[in-house]
Amino acid sequence: MTSDVQACVSAGVLADSQIRQMITDGLIAASSPILNNQIQPASLDLRLGEHAYRVRASFLPGRGRTVTERLADLTMHEFPLTGGAVLEKGCVYVVPLMEHLTLPSGTSGAASAKSSIGRLDLMTRVITDQGVEFDRVPDGYNGPLFAEICPQSFSVVAQPGQMLTQIIFRHGRTFLDDEELREVHAKTPIVSGTPVISDGLGFSVDLKPTTGDLVGYRAKRHSGVVDLSKLAHYDPAEYWEEVRTTEGRIILDPGAFYILVSREAISIPPNCAAEMAPYLAMVGEFRVHYAGFFDPGFGYDAAGGSGSRGVLEVRCHEAPFVLEHGQIVGRLVYERMSQTPQALYGVDIASNYQGQGLKLSKHFKS
Repeated sequence: MTSDVQACVSAGVLADSQIRQMITDGLIAASSPILNNQIQPASLDLRLGEHAYRVRASFLPGRGRTVTERLADLTMHEFPLTGGAVLEKGCVYVVPLMEHLTLPSGTSGAASAKSSIGRLDLMTRVITDQGVEFDRVPDGYNGPLFAEICPQSFSVVAQPGQMLTQIIFRHGRTFLDDEELREVHAKTPIVSGTPVISDGLGFSVDLKPTTGDLVGYRAKRHSGVVDLSKLAHYDPAEYWEEVRTTEGRIILDPGAFYILVSREAISIPPNCAAEMAPYLAMVGEFRVHYAGFFDPGFGYDAAGGSGSRGVLEVRCHEAPFVLEHGQIVGRLVYERMSQTPQALYGVDIASNYQGQGLKLSKHFKS
């Protein structure tokens, strides 16, 4: 994607074919050849490099400083990931990523933990040289990428090449305002029921399941290590407590991590992408959703379908909080695509969470 071609790109989130062109043109490069399965409909999966640094604290480099310079000040020790290394709960690590960027003017990036990583309560954020925000790659950035990793509930085993984070690329104005979002819903319904549209699509929590009384899971405080390379391997009962209620409410404990599910079924049309964002702080002192991107095609059925519900990763802060069925807990901010992807989530690619309800990460047995 040369500068001349870039000038002709329509405003929006870049699609898979445009990401491939960026790779061809050397705007996205890597220390190891980029694999086809890293390219998603509207995002690129990023891979861990060979070494990790245990650091004293989370940090942002700040203007005029590189990540490497800050690592020289904050590193406790460096160690290889080759063969698998344990990242301990409660510790902070920085891992150089294999990919690096040369973004043209007018193009920026935004990163997020992948869904399976968010469901493990594995806080993973991308930082850049001279960065002043987590998970944001500024317009025209030229340089390396790093992942800051802080396991919250479970210690994990990580290896080089594993994909914990993903990045989207934005060109020009991408976000849909409320009027534009209502127009999208009128053409292709984006949610079951009547949409609550205010600075994005509001969504609520489901605490009255149609069958049974299982409404979520709470991470156990003392459990074993999770090897990120092992899928459908672990017994959920060894890591999670079931959360059940027949009253349509639960009490969130301070510091505890929960997996819940949205009441609404959500759909992302092929010409849109979406990012989950926190709702107003006034609704309660808790954070919802660490993994924020929804690719085009999530929950989408061209023949008309019921959509897919959003899994909520919830951590309560400071004081116990009563969470009620149907309470608004977050919002989806929709963005226009620069062009329709060649492949859609759940239709053309293997997608772990299409049609999902309440579901743990893919590392646990069903």
